[in-house]
Amino acid sequence: MLTRIDLRGGVPDPRRLLPRAQLDVSVAVERIRPLVEAVREHGYPAIREASERFDGVSPEHLRVPVEVIRAAEGDLDPQVRAALLESITRARRVHADQRRTDHTTRVVAGGTVTERWLPVDRVGLYVPGGLAMYPSTVVMNVVPAQAAGVRSLVVVSPPQKENDGLPDRRVLAACALLGVDEVYAVGGAHAVAMLAYGATVDPAGEQRCEPVDMITGPGNIWVTAAKRLLRGVVGIDAEAGPTEIAILADHTADPAHVAADLISQAEHDPLAASVLVTPSTELADAVDAELARQAPAAKHAERIGTALRGEQSGVVLVDDLEAGLRVVDAYAAEHLEIQTENPREWALRVRNAGAIFVGAWSPVSLGDYCAGSNHVLPTGGCARHSSGLSVQSFLRGVHLVEYTEQALREVAPHVVTLAGVEDLPAHGQAVSVRFPGGVS
Repeated sequence: MLTRIDLRGGVPDPRRLLPRAQLDVSVAVERIRPLVEAVREHGYPAIREASERFDGVSPEHLRVPVEVIRAAEGDLDPQVRAALLESITRARRVHADQRRTDHTTRVVAGGTVTERWLPVDRVGLYVPGGLAMYPSTVVMNVVPAQAAGVRSLVVVSPPQKENDGLPDRRVLAACALLGVDEVYAVGGAHAVAMLAYGATVDPAGEQRCEPVDMITGPGNIWVTAAKRLLRGVVGIDAEAGPTEIAILADHTADPAHVAADLISQAEHDPLAASVLVTPSTELADAVDAELARQAPAAKHAERIGTALRGEQSGVVLVDDLEAGLRVVDAYAAEHLEIQTENPREWALRVRNAGAIFVGAWSPVSLGDYCAGSNHVLPTGGCARHSSGLSVQSFLRGVHLVEYTEQALREVAPHVVTLAGVEDLPAHGQAVSVRFPGGVS
């Protein structure tokens, strides 16, 4: 089922040979630009028109009433409630340890620089609602923002025909469990534009969604395009592409486990990427056999089959695990599983991955829900330079510079010299004017 790419014998740079989904966000940006401009100029009417066009439903009042959010929690299946609460508890435990503390450095006597970590003031959190519903994404976005101390949180999620034009009830319930009561039934690029520019959200103009400072959360290509277009108007976490899993495995891996894990990510989207990197042709053959057995029996077999057969998925054959390590570092997967002998030793040598799942008992599905880690991760090779969502995503470092007169006097000649080198004499004068007797 999976295409095979034979890299045995080695290649200098495997990146151009590895499977990857082709996604041209720049084209999508131009497609959604008129919609984003319409929301900026017209607000509520443009949002409603877009909701009708793309979601087939256009709620008159975009903000979800607080009592509806609370009722969704009350109606939650007890098992789902218990699972969400466990996910929240574990995520809070991990993210609480990420909070940074202020630190003051004494540069010289009388001169200090203090780095303060201040949370973003208001954040918009996007929760998808297309092929699947994601109450877990509410948890993964809200928990680190709350741990960072973000003052104001707003969630947007597409309206659902089957829920009277409201977001999915499990998404609403997750908001209630986390204490978020500002939720809007808006999705797509128009939701991102509403968060960035602000807009009234009812016919009378009595309610308003105020602009946010930052937007986080995954979405489809149109959401990603809107985030790219509006970056600078607001901060964003990342441009999320289709989900991807890479598995570095050797002859000790259980092919049934490997196949199930590849299928688990293919289930998300026809463009999802499932990649196995292995030196073992026997394992590759056994995994193919398991895929042929497991995939047709899955609920979303058609979607899974499309993803597994796509150009973004495949088996990469390598000479040994050392070569495999070079391949997975070049690929920089969103999710990387290590299913080898001594898996932790290999995991600690990985340089590029959004999250690393070590050994047979740490599947990606665990991280999606209840490991305590965050599942909002860099895709498309961005793990080479970017991190997943965390408390730090919502914090800004601000320097407090405090120098006494004597400390400034001692360094003043250097400031004046460097200002002269850069032909910015007024910079030097701003120091010299404080010392009428001159600086030397």
